[in-house]
Amino acid sequence: MKHILKKRLGIILALVLVLILTSCAQKEAPSDPKSPQVLKVGATVTPHGEVLEYAKKQLSEKGIELEIVEFNEYTLINPAVDSGELDANYFQHISYLNDFNEKNNTTLVSAGKIHYEPYGLYGGKLSSLDDLKDGSSVAVPNDATNEARALLLLEQAGLITLKEGAGILATIHDIVENPNNLEIVELAAEQIPRALQDVDFAVINGNYAIAAGLNVAEDSLVIEAADGEAGEVYANVVAVKEDRANDEAIKILVDVLQSNEVANWIKEQYGGAVLPVK
Repeated sequence: MKHILKKRLGIILALVLVLILTSCAQKEAPSDPKSPQVLKVGATVTPHGEVLEYAKKQLSEKGIELEIVEFNEYTLINPAVDSGELDANYFQHISYLNDFNEKNNTTLVSAGKIHYEPYGLYGGKLSSLDDLKDGSSVAVPNDATNEARALLLLEQAGLITLKEGAGILATIHDIVENPNNLEIVELAAEQIPRALQDVDFAVINGNYAIAAGLNVAEDSLVIEAADGEAGEVYANVVAVKEDRANDEAIKILVDVLQSNEVANWIKEQYGGAVLPVK
């Protein structure tokens, strides 16, 4: 009996010793300070994904390993952040973000403004506004915030007049003067470049214009004025869930994207089609 008790006591002491040694080893082994933190960010390919790709090196030097998840369908990106599948996204302007929150009862927030993409009015079947005729067709994005922006550009071009005060909430029902009886064709924003030859004119989002090989400074008939509310209201942002807004990794991401190095690269890379903002 004593032999059995001694044996059991020896086993217990051995287990206690193993636990003590394991605990000490864990305390003495510090976490690797060079181990990068992975940040998973969703983006449309152009220009957002390209800008993120350029920023990878700077982020790596600051301990952030950037994983870029590219989407062709931008309506999927905010839900992926809200569900926690992504840490952040970079594809949209602040007005679209606000509209998404209102419609989906979400609380995504801007962690910082990065750039502005001026809209352009492009020729399709007609190459000049001088060729405008009664009933000419104009394609515009069909989502609320981008359609309002497109209508404001048509008003800037003198083609329509909107109801006073319609502003960034304008819809086709706010058109009070349409002297050329323009046919407003509402399409998904990403489809408009492909439909350009099927309409007389089209208003195209900056990122989709770039992806289609169009340069707003060289190819558009009318460029959205950057000195108005557009530069403020339509600044593209990094968006996160509200409880992630103060995360150190998110702050580093925004700081890098707002850096002079990235800003200068944006200017050189896109020739005025994308403009850095702070």
